Formats: sequence, structure tokens, C-alpha cells
Amino acid sequence: MDGRGEDAQAIGIDLGTTYSCVAVWKHDRVKIIPNDRGNRTTPSCVAFVDSERFIGDDAKSQGAMKPANTIYDTKRLIGRRFSDSKVQDAMKLWPFKVIQGPADTPKIVVSYKGKQKEFLAEEISSMILVKMKETAESYLGKPVKNAVITVPAYFNDSQRQATKDAGAIAGLNVIRIINEPTAAAIAYGLDNKSDINGKINVLVFDLGGGTFDVSILTITKGDTFQVKAVGGDTHLGGEDFDNRMVEHCVWEFNKRWNKDITGNKRALVRLRCACEKAKRILSCNTQTSIDLDCLHEGIDFCMKFSRAKFEELNMGSFNKCIETVEACLRDAKMKKSCVHEVILVGGSSRIPKIQSMLQQLFDMKVLSKSTNPDEAVAYGAAIMADKLSSNSNKSFKDLLLLDVNPLSLGVEIKGELFSVVIPRNTPIPTKKSKTYVTCNDNQSAACVKVYQGERAKSTDNHFLGKFTISGIPPAPKEAIEITECFEIDANGILTVTSQILSTGKTEKLTVVNENGRLSKEEIEKMIEDADKYKQEDQEYKKKADAFNALEDCIYNMKKMEHVIADATKWIEDNQNATVDEIERMKEHLESMCMPKF
Repeated sequence: MDGRGEDAQAIGIDLGTTYSCVAVWKHDRVKIIPNDRGNRTTPSCVAFVDSERFIGDDAKSQGAMKPANTIYDTKRLIGRRFSDSKVQDAMKLWPFKVIQGPADTPKIVVSYKGKQKEFLAEEISSMILVKMKETAESYLGKPVKNAVITVPAYFNDSQRQATKDAGAIAGLNVIRIINEPTAAAIAYGLDNKSDINGKINVLVFDLGGGTFDVSILTITKGDTFQVKAVGGDTHLGGEDFDNRMVEHCVWEFNKRWNKDITGNKRALVRLRCACEKAKRILSCNTQTSIDLDCLHEGIDFCMKFSRAKFEELNMGSFNKCIETVEACLRDAKMKKSCVHEVILVGGSSRIPKIQSMLQQLFDMKVLSKSTNPDEAVAYGAAIMADKLSSNSNKSFKDLLLLDVNPLSLGVEIKGELFSVVIPRNTPIPTKKSKTYVTCNDNQSAACVKVYQGERAKSTDNHFLGKFTISGIPPAPKEAIEITECFEIDANGILTVTSQILSTGKTEKLTVVNENGRLSKEEIEKMIEDADKYKQEDQEYKKKADAFNALEDCIYNMKKMEHVIADATKWIEDNQNATVDEIERMKEHLESMCMPKF
């Protein structure tokens, strides 16, 4: 069973690094669903405070008070290894603790209910997905099971699978994983369908809080979306710009007072929040200030921050974005003059310098801002969700998505060389094979190591996993042929099958801990844990509501003493009152005594 009932309502979720967004197709349009605070996006943040767990806006507000227990940026951890250099670099900036778990998986450590708890990135991400699921259920008034979740186009296989695992832990049936810029292009194409008569080429520039993607697509008549090429960096975004601002402020503080604040986690969290706010202001104004009382050892910190200084600190990253756009154009074999629209997606695409550099690259072309950069991805995901659900809207019946795999896939051969089986930017779903021969006399088994990347040396690429095929018949080297078949499904998930041609024996890439994936048993345990945490949250809320009700009751009883005293005094002072005045006083007294619901 896939969870698609006759009334099954599918939702689209943009699971972002810094903010997440959920949308649904309802009443013949896409509805971006606001959360319980009324906000259309929700911070991708989870906080553990004493005996309570917060998710979203409430969690983010705890950041300065409980920095070590406030978790964010899990998208930069999901599907990665602890030893990954980018994980190690990010750990230096996070106030929370990350340790090495089994098989080199990163685990987040928090203190909760007086005990030390360890969570995988998938578990924290699942908590954010639960929040988005509940937000949708509150709006729709019924349970939600099916979802389309978006990921960066440059996510590798492990990261995509880990995102699906997070959805399963959250109790969601992930009916499709689609790339964020592709979702944004769907939003653009359907919003402008009446203006698209033939074919147009669009470049989606998606710069979010933690990831950067660029995709080139050809849209035909507003309902066929063919991805030509993708590029990007899963560790480049607005948070990196914030980090450089924080580093500059730390340097300035040290310069003024000869004090290093890098060991003060609370000060760094407060400084980061102030820098993020300043960054947003600098997209509108040319100058702002960062003002923080008692930042460190009772010292107030105040400094002016200009747009020019912000651009100077981040010019290296801005240049990298433009270089990635140029590389993507080359991969698509497309001249920049052939790009009809440049679509801006992601909050960081609002930065004026980035827009200016893009315009210069495309000969001062007007950039498309018709779609909301914070909501476009969830918008497109909701359309795809409705297209794939059992009660799909008929207007999407012709919607066709032709995506590509972002990175080359292959195996390690003799000399630690990387042999590509599926080149990058191959349209998916796809299935390709390549035949290899044994390298030793009487070789009885072969270890198949699968990698993803663009480097010539296998170990310089991202290791996805390995398995062994045995039972090779005795023979001289190079006499036995083994075929490696790589298959990528519509979600971008990879399956590798190895076959000995002479015997027909096959082996498949198994999902093992060493390549960062979770077993079925582990996922089931995490689902149980998620239910337990949900029940604990509900019990805590019930208890808190009961205490509040009791306190209200006590307060009202105390207030009644004053009401009775005032009424008694009124009777003494108003012996000559009219019948109407007496009855109005009685009604007023009764209304004060009525129970409040």
C-alpha cells in the first residue's frame, strides 16, 4: 500500500536550510499555508528546553538563551559523513555539539529532560517535516499522508535518500523527490502559461540560506519542463554570508577591547542573529548598524555596517555563483543570448550585488521576479504533488517533467581511477550499463565501489557504497566479464546491479550504514521515537494548559472578592437608585460571575 486513498491530499514541502514552506493545491489554485504564528515560512529549527521541545518560530526564539540545545542547519548534515571537510568546517561555527556516530555518521547531542540525547540529522529534519505536516493538516482539517519534498539539484544520492528517510520518520509517504530549481520553474511556467506559445529557455538562479543551485530548462507551452543542465554547491548560501559578517564583528571586537568572544556561545548566537538582520536590511539600504548590549563581559558592541563592506567580505562567494552559472551554460551547450528568462529563487537572490552581477552577465537583461523567491519552490512542489496524487487536478494531466542527474556516477577500477557509467546531466529516469573484466588470474570475487562526482581519482569523489559479487569462475585475468548496471528512478535514487555475464549471477548495492543510509529497522525505531516525542509534547501542553486554567481560576476568584465588595458598596451608596439602575447593576454582576470559555 502506498497510502494513496481516494480522498488522499498530497502536499508540497520545501525543506529549506534556514526556512521551510508548505503548500497545497486547493480551490483551483496553490495555497501557501501559514503556520500557527501566521507566517508563510517556518524556521528549520528545533530546540530542546528543559522538559519541552519547540519546533519552528518558538525554537528560533530560544537560540540566544539555549544555544547548545537549539539545532539548525541540519540540511548541511543530512546524508553526509562526520569526516566530511564541510561538516568539520561547519561544526566550528555551530553552538550545538556534533559527534561521530557509528559508520562515520554525524550525531547531534543535546541535553533533554536531564539526560544527554543523540539525534541523526534525519531525525531533526523529520521533526521539521512533522511541523509542516501538522500545519497542512490544521488548514485542510484532515490527516495528510502524501508529500512531494524538494531538495537542491546538486544533492547526491545519499542526501536524497536521507531526505526520503526523514519523510518516512515524519509519517509521510514521499511520493516524489524533485529538485528545488525545477519546482520553481514549474511555478513560473504555470503562472505564465498563457504567455508561453512555443519554447522558452529559462535559467533558475536559486540561492537560499544554505545551498546554491542553477538549472537551465526548456519550457514548452507551459507544461513540459526539460532540464538541460544543473550546477551548484550544497554548502553555499546566506548562512555563509552571515558567517563572514560574524567573523568580521568578532575581529572588530577583539581589535577594540583585546577580548576574544569565540568561546562565548551565547554571544555568538546573538551576534549571528544581529548579522542576519543587518544582511536583510542591506538588501534595501546602503548602511545599517549592529547594536548589542552586554555582548561579552558586560561590554556593549556597536558598529556601522555598509553594503560595500558586506559585498567586500562575500565577493569570493558571489564570483563563485557567477562562475557556476557560466559552467552550467557550457554544460547545456547554450549561449547566454538564448536564455529568455532568468528566474530568481531563494531569499539570498535578493542581494543587490548578486542581481547586478547576473544582469551584467546576461547583457543587462531584466531579471524575472514574478514568483515569490521564498515560496516558488513550495508552489511548484504542490503542483507536482497534486499531479501525482490520486485525485489529481485535470489541468495538470499534460504536465511533463524531464529532469537530469546532477553528478556523474560510476565505479572504482584498477589504480583508484573513477570510471563513469552515467555522465552528469543525463536525463532521468535512466538505465545505463558498462562492462568490465577481472584484473587477476582465478579471481573469485570482485568488490564494487560506487562513487559520485567529477574527479579522475575515485577517492576524491563522494563514496556512495560498496558490495561484493562472488562466485566468479576460475579463469585468466581479463577473461571474465562483469556488467555494472546503474539505474536512476524519477526521485533521483540510484540502484546498482552487478552481473557475471558467463553465469548470470547478480548482486545489488545494499543499503548499509557505511554509506550513510538507515536500515528499515532504524527507520521504524525513529518513527516510534517521533510518536513518543509527539505524545510527550502533547502531555506537556495539556499540563501547561491545566496549570494556566487553574491560575486563571484563582485570579478570577480573587477578582470576585473585589467585585462583591464593590457591589455591596454600590448598594449602600445608591439607596435612591431607580429600578432600571438596580437591574443594570445586577446584569453587570451576573456577567462578571459567568464562567469564561
